Amino acid sequence: MRGRSARAGLPARSPTPTTYEEVTVTTRDDDLVGRVLDGRYYLRKILARGGMGTVFLATDTRLDRTVAVKVMQGGDTDIDFSERLSSEARAAARLSHPNVVAVFDQGDDAGVLYLVMEYVPGHTLRDVISREAPLPPRRVLSLIDPLLVALSAAHDARIIHRDIKPENVLITPSGQLKVADFGLARAITPNTQATTGVLIGSVSYLAPELVLNEGADARCDVYAVGAVMFEMLTGQKPHTGETPIQVAYQHVHADVPAPSTLVTGIPPYVDALVARATARDRDQRSADARVLLHQVRRVRSALEAELVDDVDLTQDLQLHRVAASMAGPDGWPAPEGWPESWPDADATPTAAAVMAAPYTETVPDDSTALYRPGPPEAYATGYEATRAVTRDAAGIPAPPVEHTRAGNRASTRFEDKHRRGRRMLIAVLVVAVLAATFGWWYGVARYDSAPDLLGMTVAQARAEGQRAGYSVDDAGQEFSETVPRGSVVSTEPEPGGRILPEGTMALTISKGKERYAAPDVEGMSEDEAEAALAEVKAIVGDVEREYSDTVDTGDVISASLPVGRMIRPDTEVDLVVSKGRKPVTVKDYTGKSLETAQAKLDKAGFEVEVDRVYDDEVPKDQVMAQDPASGTAYKGDTITLTVSDGREPIEVPGVVGKNVDDARAILEAAGFKVKVEKERIHFGSNLVSRQSPGGGDEAPPGTTILLRIV
Repeated sequence: MRGRSARAGLPARSPTPTTYEEVTVTTRDDDLVGRVLDGRYYLRKILARGGMGTVFLATDTRLDRTVAVKVMQGGDTDIDFSERLSSEARAAARLSHPNVVAVFDQGDDAGVLYLVMEYVPGHTLRDVISREAPLPPRRVLSLIDPLLVALSAAHDARIIHRDIKPENVLITPSGQLKVADFGLARAITPNTQATTGVLIGSVSYLAPELVLNEGADARCDVYAVGAVMFEMLTGQKPHTGETPIQVAYQHVHADVPAPSTLVTGIPPYVDALVARATARDRDQRSADARVLLHQVRRVRSALEAELVDDVDLTQDLQLHRVAASMAGPDGWPAPEGWPESWPDADATPTAAAVMAAPYTETVPDDSTALYRPGPPEAYATGYEATRAVTRDAAGIPAPPVEHTRAGNRASTRFEDKHRRGRRMLIAVLVVAVLAATFGWWYGVARYDSAPDLLGMTVAQARAEGQRAGYSVDDAGQEFSETVPRGSVVSTEPEPGGRILPEGTMALTISKGKERYAAPDVEGMSEDEAEAALAEVKAIVGDVEREYSDTVDTGDVISASLPVGRMIRPDTEVDLVVSKGRKPVTVKDYTGKSLETAQAKLDKAGFEVEVDRVYDDEVPKDQVMAQDPASGTAYKGDTITLTVSDGREPIEVPGVVGKNVDDARAILEAAGFKVKVEKERIHFGSNLVSRQSPGGGDEAPPGTTILLRIV
C-alpha cells in the first residue's frame, strides 16, 4: 500500500483522479463473420467477446489450419495503436512455451486490427470457478502451478501480462493449461489512459500500483494471481462494489481478506500465501512469478502431507513490517529518541529509521505491540551477598576454620579422582584395542577375495566358482556392448571383492548387444512416429518438412533409416514430415485461346473443365471466363474455363434450283456469305445445282455458303 496509515492518524492518499471502468465497446462483430482478413483469414463464427476485442474462430486459408483471430476494439482510431500492437505481438510470439497460447500473426485490414493466435479448444478457468468454487486448496494450487510456470517464462523474458484473470486461462480437453493475451493490455493502455482516462483491464484483479498509475512490473501479475487464488478458494472476488471505481478504491485501501474467514478448513499457510501474493505494498509481494511458484510448491507439499499448520512455513510467508506507531492503541507515549513523525505502518522504514528506534522489533503484520525491556532480574533466592569475617588482635582477618577443612577434603577428593581417571583410561584403551581387533577381523580378516569370473561362459563360471568353494547363483541378464551373449558381464561381489568362505556369488549374464529393428513410421503422424521410435529406444533427430501431394499434413513422408535395420538405443532417426499439398498460384487466362490456357493449366498440375457457350462478340475458342481466376489452389484441383463457341448456328435456307442471283440474295439476307463456283459441265443457265452446307442444315451467321451452278 502506498497511502498513509489510518492507524497512524494521518490522512489517506487518494488514487490518481482517473475514471476506472470495465471496457465494453459495442461493435458490429456479426458483420465480420464470413469476412476474409488480408485475403487469408476466413472468420467463421464468434467465440467470445471481451473488453479488448472479439475472438473469432477462423481458418488460415494459406496453411489450411484452424486459428483464433482477436479483432481489437477501437484500434482504428489510434494512429500508434497498430504499431504498439505489432510490437507486443512480436514480443509475445517470441514467448514459445507449452503453457502459453502461441501468437502467429498480426495485421491491419482496412482499419480492422487483428491478432492471430493458436486455437485452444476446451474451456476457461472461469468455467471451472463457476462450476466448482470454492475449490479445495490442493486443487487450486494444482491449477495455479502451470499458470505460474507460464508467467515465470514470461517474466524471465521481461514480458508482463498485465491482465491475468480466469477468462485468460484456457484449459484443453486433455487438462493442459494455457495463458492467453500476453501484451494486449500493454498495447492498449498507453493511449487509453492518456486520452480517455479509462484503465484497460479487469478491475477485480488490478494491482494497487496499476490503479494509482505508478507503473507496472512482474509484481502486478503476482497480485492478479493472488486475487485469482482467492476467488478459486472462496468462490468470491477479493473486492466487490457497485461500480468499478469502488472496487479499484478497495484495491488501494483494503487488504484482501484471509480465505479462511469465508471458507472453513483452509490452513494458515494457505492464508499466508494469498496475503503474500496480494500485499498492497508491492515491495512485500513475491518478486515475480518464479518466486511465487517456489512458494506455491512449498505450500502444496504441506497440503499433500496433510499438515493442519506448518508454523515455519506460515511465518516465512507472513508479511512483516516495523511497528512504527507514535502512540499505540493502548495510549503508550513514544519512547525517547523516536522521531516526531513516522511513515505509516504499512510502509517499510529505511535501515536508518529502524536504527533510530531502539524500542521496536519486527512483528507480524497484524500486531501493534511495542517491545519494552523491563528491569534486570533480581538475584535468585539464597544468593550470599555478604559473609562474617573475624580478625585477630592486630586486625588481620583470620581464615575461616570451615574453609580450611573444606580445602583438605577437596585435596583428598582430587587424589581419588586422579587415580580413578588412570584406571578408566587403561580400561578404555583395552576396550579400544579389543574393539579394533574385532572390527578388523569382522570387517576384513574373515573375508576371502572373490575370484574374477568376468567374460567366462556360464558353465565355466559355475565350475570355477564352485572349485573355489563358493555357491553360484543366477542374478539375471542384461545387455552388454562388449561381453558376448551367454558370458558373465558382472558378479556380486565383484572381482577382488569381499566374500565369506563358502559364500554365494551371483552371476549376471550378457544378453549381447542391445539392438532393435527400426519401425516403419511412414504415414504415421509426427507424435505417433516419435512414440514408435521410443518403443525401440530410438529418438527423433532432425525433422525436415516438405510439401506432398499424397501424404497428409503432419504425417511422415520418410525416415532416414530403412525399416527393419537393427539399431542401438538412443539412435537418432531423421524424419521428413509433410506440409500437405503445395499451394500453386492461379493465373487468369481470360481472353487467351483455349489451346494456350489448357496447356498452361495442365502444366501447373490442374484439371481443366471446358464449358462452351455461344457468343456473337467473342471469337470461337477464346476463353471468356475462368473459375477460380486468381488466388491459390492445389495440384489436382479443377479450373473451369468458359470458352466461346462462336455465334449460335441458324438454319441455312435451301436455294437449289434457284437463279444464282436470287439464291445469293436469300442467303445474304439470312446472314450468310456466298461463294459461287461453276460445275464442270456448265450450260450457262446460272441455276444452283448444289449448295454446302445444304438447305436445312445449321451454321453460324457469317458462314460462307458454297453454291455450284450449271
